[in-house]
Amino acid sequence: MKLIYKIALNEIRNLFYSPVAWFLGIAFWLLCAFIFTGSLSQMTNFQDISIQNNPAFEGFVQTSLTEIILLRGGLFSGVIGNLYFFLPLLTMGLISRELNNGTIKLLYSSPVKPAHIVLGKYLAIVFYCVCLLGILSIFLVISLLTIVNVDGGIVLSALLSLFLLISTYAAIGIFMSCLSTYQIVSGVATFIVIFALSAVGNLWQQYDFVRELTYFLSISGRTERMLKGLITTSDVLYFLLIIGMFLCFTYFKVKGAMESKKWTKSFAQYIAVVLVVLTLGYASSRPALIGYWDVTRNDVNTIHPNIQSLLHKFDRKSPLKVTLYINLLDNSIARGGLPEQRKQYEMYLWEGFVRFKPDIQFDYVYFYDVMPGDSTLYKQFPKKSLKEIAGLVAKIHRVDPDRFISPEELRKRIDLTPENKRLVMQLEYKGKKTFLRTFDDGLFWPDQMNIAAAFKRLQENNLPKILFTSGNLERSIYKTGEREFNYFTNDITNRAALINMGFDSDTINLDHQHISSDIACLVVADPKTMLSPVKQQKIGEYIEKGGRAVFLGEPGKQQMLNPLLSRLGVQLAAGEIVEVTPNESPDMIKPMITKEGFNLSDQFLLERRRLAARKPVTQGSLSMKGMVEVERTAQNDFKPFEILKTDSLRHAYNTVSALVVDSVPPVFTPTKGDTRKASYTAMLGLSRKKNGQEQRILVAGDADFLSTIRKGAGGFSVAMFSWLDNNRLPIYVVPADPIDILFTISNKTAEIIRFSLVYIVPVLLLLIGVIVLIRRKRK
Repeated sequence: MKLIYKIALNEIRNLFYSPVAWFLGIAFWLLCAFIFTGSLSQMTNFQDISIQNNPAFEGFVQTSLTEIILLRGGLFSGVIGNLYFFLPLLTMGLISRELNNGTIKLLYSSPVKPAHIVLGKYLAIVFYCVCLLGILSIFLVISLLTIVNVDGGIVLSALLSLFLLISTYAAIGIFMSCLSTYQIVSGVATFIVIFALSAVGNLWQQYDFVRELTYFLSISGRTERMLKGLITTSDVLYFLLIIGMFLCFTYFKVKGAMESKKWTKSFAQYIAVVLVVLTLGYASSRPALIGYWDVTRNDVNTIHPNIQSLLHKFDRKSPLKVTLYINLLDNSIARGGLPEQRKQYEMYLWEGFVRFKPDIQFDYVYFYDVMPGDSTLYKQFPKKSLKEIAGLVAKIHRVDPDRFISPEELRKRIDLTPENKRLVMQLEYKGKKTFLRTFDDGLFWPDQMNIAAAFKRLQENNLPKILFTSGNLERSIYKTGEREFNYFTNDITNRAALINMGFDSDTINLDHQHISSDIACLVVADPKTMLSPVKQQKIGEYIEKGGRAVFLGEPGKQQMLNPLLSRLGVQLAAGEIVEVTPNESPDMIKPMITKEGFNLSDQFLLERRRLAARKPVTQGSLSMKGMVEVERTAQNDFKPFEILKTDSLRHAYNTVSALVVDSVPPVFTPTKGDTRKASYTAMLGLSRKKNGQEQRILVAGDADFLSTIRKGAGGFSVAMFSWLDNNRLPIYVVPADPIDILFTISNKTAEIIRFSLVYIVPVLLLLIGVIVLIRRKRK
């Protein structure tokens, strides 16, 4: 150990008496300074302007300054992206210098062993790497003093990732250094090896076994999880194994120069080390053997506790099988269905779930098919059969066409016509099956709420069912027109649709059917003809028994629902609400979500937190085209509360005259019966205790806000039906707000820091380096 220490100490002296080490240190400082101070100056300038113009400004809402300034897109990612420029220049002379000067022979003739030489020189480089991290730590200390509540855990995780990466580059560099007497050759070879390790993860990904090995060998992206604050044993072991492998290679090379040995034996040594590393790496990347440590403040890299509890409900003896169906002829194949994208799919979408249920099994079915009546591809490839078209498309994607089964073979397994034959997953557990869909939006893959809904379908039989009345020209959950309700109920391409949140929807004609007692709620949506006495009686009996319901009315059709609503002590008022605004027609009303509305479900958990902290909310209004007021007519045992109401600042009023929306703006005219109040109730909630349970009812003066053209009211519609079903579904995964959202300094101070770090400190480092080198030369 003393010999290793002496060699390391001597190498450290040589490093710091070398212009290269000082040059690289100053260059590294400048790199850190430009990245860090650039972000700091820009963000503090934005904060200063915001404070000057908005006294209520309390920080960058939902924005982690730790992440912006230091992590992804900040200091650490910038350093890691440029790190490979530094280490090859530093390591290229470690052993090649000894070979070129002939001093290696002195080492061979001394009592020093090859292991001492390798470890001593490597420890010297690691010490220099620690010095580089020390430079980086100065910027971390500055960030601690300039950002309120820096997330220290994620910063330490990023620092660990940088240390492991830089140590790996050093191990590669020391091996390349012993291959040639020319330092420049060693430096270039190091660049090439680092590039090869970065690119190998994209090679042969279409082959199952090779995919695992090449993915393990890839150094690209190995720091990403640590930069997010997630430390895994597979990532740490990867760096340690690669470091060990190249140090062994270096030892073999140095020792081989001291003894005579057949090349076959030497080659076998290298192969043996590679096989051991690949075996250990493959084993360490098995899901059941991976350990995870989420060091972030709010466990942002860990799936929500609500979903963890769902995973724990799965029987450990019964695996969960996930089959991905990939259609060669669907455009979605390029977004994650190609064979070489399998590892990305498993890591990006499923790793968080595999962490808690390692026995999830993955299967893949590749096929080609088109929807009935779809002639697009036949027009694009005229006079070609479907099989010939599939072969041509396979060439475009550079995949083997024989991997994809025919439509006939697919139909023997499953009928994907209801799923539009697009990329979709089927989950299977204990004989039960359910679909998990992809979506044509920016995210594409299902989110945690969609996945949790699929888990619920596998585990439970009594998921909430919503019935929509039919027979009186109500809004349809099957039609896709702009006024209909298919988008927010059964549209499989909408990730926020009820069907993708765990709810089932169907229609019921009460003239011929009876209301089941086990439904979640009954919806009467804008009937355009009078309900028959039979229907009114059945709905009345359902309400009297404690059934839950939603009533949606429209201007001019209040009489269709008022006979039913009178039993609840409410009615749809006569007339229509008017809001005259510069940009919208006067019948376009934008009611605000009340505090009680934000309390409907965890959909608005973040908004509730902001309301409690008296901060502005991010989602506050909906759009209702044509609305009537919902008003109380009698006191009863129902407890009423407003969920949506008009904004008092918009000065809405109620008119009983015919409203013309495509002419000059209407004028409030009391002589014609127009009345004005501070605000009007757009949706009223009613609740009471009935038969030992809480009965919940919603009454709205508009139905258009749930229509396709209004995107089904977004998350608000989900919150409505979640509240009606006691919030059993969906499984919400609302993250906590970051608290590192404010700087403690002004932009003026940031500019002073920028000038000092970018100009003054590098000059001081340069002077110190010059003095040290001059004194060394004199000695």
